[in-house]
Amino acid sequence: MRRLLGKTLYSSVLVISALLASGPLRADIGQGPAPDFTLKSQAGDNLKLSELRGEVVMINFWASWCGPCRQEMPKLEELYARYKPLGFTVLGVNIEEDNSKAKALLKDLSVSFPVLFDDQNEVSRLYQVAAMPSTVLVDRDGNMRYLHKGYQPGLEQQYQEQIRTLIKE
Repeated sequence: MRRLLGKTLYSSVLVISALLASGPLRADIGQGPAPDFTLKSQAGDNLKLSELRGEVVMINFWASWCGPCRQEMPKLEELYARYKPLGFTVLGVNIEEDNSKAKALLKDLSVSFPVLFDDQNEVSRLYQVAAMPSTVLVDRDGNMRYLHKGYQPGLEQQYQEQIRTLIKE
């Protein structure tokens, strides 16, 4: 019961944060090493962040009920396709306890980047996710460099500039 209440409270905080995030966007400079994690992917295998050291990694926390998340997903796919040959990857981290709606949405969106399921919200807590979507850009050395809370059309240009900067380093 306590665990269920905790998850419900956490989910409620994320919903409220998503509503609040529809205001001005923030792109904070991240600091320090990105916390390592292992999550099960849509393909069924486990993926560990530290195994991607040497690549620029975009970690995008999202949920199927989040309108801006659904709007952003095709833009992330475009960035992934464009910069993957240069050592860039996107990890889409779904934060829903029941990921059946996320899997249904993914069939419609047809993204090729790895999608991971954080159904216990351990990784989203580790990254202190407070808005949907939330995006963290990690450099080749595994350090958090940029944090974006929320999404509005046009943000992908800022993503692109930051990705290019990190790829050149």
